Amino acid sequence: MRTRLLIAIVMALAAIMPVQAQFTEAERITHGVLSGLSSVLQSEERKQKAELFSREKAQFQSAFNDAMAEARELEEDGKYAEALAKYEEAATLNWKYEYSDQRTLTRKITSLYVPAGRTEDGPSILNNDKVTLADYSGYRFMRENPICKAGKDAIRVQILRVCCSDTETRIEMECESADMNSFLMLNPDAYIKGKKSGKLGIVQTQNVTVKPAKTRIEQPYQKLRFALIFPPLSPEETEFELKESKYWHFKKIPCK
Repeated sequence: MRTRLLIAIVMALAAIMPVQAQFTEAERITHGVLSGLSSVLQSEERKQKAELFSREKAQFQSAFNDAMAEARELEEDGKYAEALAKYEEAATLNWKYEYSDQRTLTRKITSLYVPAGRTEDGPSILNNDKVTLADYSGYRFMRENPICKAGKDAIRVQILRVCCSDTETRIEMECESADMNSFLMLNPDAYIKGKKSGKLGIVQTQNVTVKPAKTRIEQPYQKLRFALIFPPLSPEETEFELKESKYWHFKKIPCK
């Protein structure tokens, strides 16, 4: 009885399996057709976007050229505020449509902040007076452009100066973004760590805000310089690391 039952089950499964196999094959064919259609649609969509971009670029070319020409004339006439506004207008178009070198245009904009009386506008290399100290003699160790390595996420951030005293560890930094109207958000959990000093949390910042506040970097390739202040490292430390959340991780920073 049990044998006959097993035989019946096996025969039933054998009858079902071809149908299931056929159904699975049909599913695979349908999936392949749909995937092919999706690829065609995506390709067509990319093509349409490229054509739209090309038309827009040609449409705004004259606006960019006019803004640049007017900016140069205003600059020659000593009308620096108006010239700066026109250069910024051109930079906005240039960032989107790439008519010229954006770094060069950003440098021109930055150079006009002082004569235009806008030294407080936006984070830039003009903010050095907010970060760079007039006298570093009070530190037992000071090194400019220290040799240290950061992870790939920190590729646009670099350490310019490290200063160590008995009261604080000062790290002056610079970051640069390739995007328009980007921003820097510094996590309050940033810390430095030495073998003898352990983990030391951030105490103060200069020219940069701490999360959730944002420090804007308006123009692409505009540099933001800022300083991070930490408690003092042990005088016995020879190097340390700086870590800010998952974005920056500088290792082997010299401090002696």
